[in-house]
Amino acid sequence: MNKRDYYEILGLNKGASDAEIKSAFKRLAKKYHPDVSKETDAEAKFKEIQEAYSVLSDSQKRAQYDQMGHQAFSNSGMGGGGFNYTDFDFNDIFSDIFGSSFGFDFGGGTSKSNRRQKGSDIGMSMNISFEDAVFGTDKSVTVDSYEECDECEGIGGHDKKTCGTCHGSGTVTAEQRTILGSFMTKTTCSQCKGEGYTYEKTCNNCKGKGVTKKKKTIKINVPAGIDTGNQLRVAGKGNPGSNGGPNGDLYIEFYVEKHPLFIREDIEIYLELPLTITEAILGCKKEVPTLYGNVILSIPAGSQSKDKHRLKGKGVTNISNGRKGDMYVILDVVIPNKLDRKQKQIINDLNKTDLENEKFNQYKNYLKKNK
Repeated sequence: MNKRDYYEILGLNKGASDAEIKSAFKRLAKKYHPDVSKETDAEAKFKEIQEAYSVLSDSQKRAQYDQMGHQAFSNSGMGGGGFNYTDFDFNDIFSDIFGSSFGFDFGGGTSKSNRRQKGSDIGMSMNISFEDAVFGTDKSVTVDSYEECDECEGIGGHDKKTCGTCHGSGTVTAEQRTILGSFMTKTTCSQCKGEGYTYEKTCNNCKGKGVTKKKKTIKINVPAGIDTGNQLRVAGKGNPGSNGGPNGDLYIEFYVEKHPLFIREDIEIYLELPLTITEAILGCKKEVPTLYGNVILSIPAGSQSKDKHRLKGKGVTNISNGRKGDMYVILDVVIPNKLDRKQKQIINDLNKTDLENEKFNQYKNYLKKNK
């Protein structure tokens, strides 16, 4: 016989492990499968590596081959002698390589359809006021969700009976003949969709789906410190599961409305406080709003625009660890656009006095140097 050595075909040494054999077959099957390979001899090579894998992956046949070589299968009935690999079930390995969508439905059946499955999640968005985001609140939301049908108790029909097509197994076994040999494949039964049973009557209320769409109102607690883009998970308030599985969850994404005065950055609050020229020059006491009520802030004489004053603990609560942020008051000295005659006179009189400081002197000295 002119057959190539099976280990040579898979590029392996004789002492290769089962994992190495499987890995080599996967790699070569992807490379030479006739439906994906562009090489002219792909079909022959693919058939060759199938035969090699079917022997070396079976511990008993591998032991026979290691002892006697190809002669171990000379009476197996294959034309010209050799192991008849066409009866070998490649479903599992091909499913790993190409996925169940590659030509056949590998390994369908009732185990998947009857498994407890969690219901799908529901997502929604919610606008919330600045204050409610800072302090937290209780809200009621109305969502569209699917609930178990009351009439059929979620099964989709009445008068249950064994499926006449698959006889209750949920799968149909068929022989697929290809140029590479015969393959026994299991496909999900199209009549019962893998359930193994059908119904004499389809439920009129849910049209066989087992669930009906309903609006429901849910009360939620919005925690203090929520911010734009944050999500709140409400466990078990999503769509119902199947086969006794748990409900999905409700996810709410928040958008916090802007405040007319306060600006929020994470857990810190910023406020611009307008001052007149005289308040900034002479200093004063100003009543300042905070989220927790008004406070009196002392403004020192000679204050400048963008001076910053910190109010400890007047910010937002950190939603993760409960730490309270601070509030920062940013001074904004406002220059009037219009002055009456008396005000102009006062400013002119003020202008005659020496109000210059070190900054003015630096500027004047630099000008002199450049003349």
